[in-house]
Amino acid sequence: MSQPNEPQQNYEIQSPSLELQVRSLLPSVAGYGGLLRSTNTIVPVIDLTSAAGGASVGTSLQQALAFGSQTAFGVTNGTTAIANVPGFYRVVGQPIVASETTSHEARLDLTDGVSTKEILKNTGRSAYPFDLIFFLDSGQTLNAVSTGTNMEMMGSIRQVATSTGVLVQPSGFTI
Repeated sequence: MSQPNEPQQNYEIQSPSLELQVRSLLPSVAGYGGLLRSTNTIVPVIDLTSAAGGASVGTSLQQALAFGSQTAFGVTNGTTAIANVPGFYRVVGQPIVASETTSHEARLDLTDGVSTKEILKNTGRSAYPFDLIFFLDSGQTLNAVSTGTNMEMMGSIRQVATSTGVLVQPSGFTI
């Protein structure tokens, strides 16, 4: 802590990661070109992080499925793109097994158009519900896949944030 007779010292901070964080948390000052500074003076801090980021509710409430902002999907014996716009998505669902006597699969896959990564796979021996958050970069697609008529991939998807991390509130929610 500074003593009463000590001169205040200011320090310039040059950190691209800190500057990016400030722009992300405080979109209203995104065009501000000033430098970040620190001082040796102790100043009380009030955490406005959630309000600055646009969140006025907790994470679980912000990611709620809502009538106007979620899309249900069901895929049997095929592939369906369930998201292809960059951003963060909440996907909830469950593979449905019609018959365990065959070796069909129900999956969630990420693809960039060149290669595909299996994210979740069920072969019918155990079908558990899932609740996942995905990030899609530009050019990527999230697919729901079923490789036969005895397996169905069912669920619901909702975008919870843009690709830059700006939260997408549930449809109908007002601050």
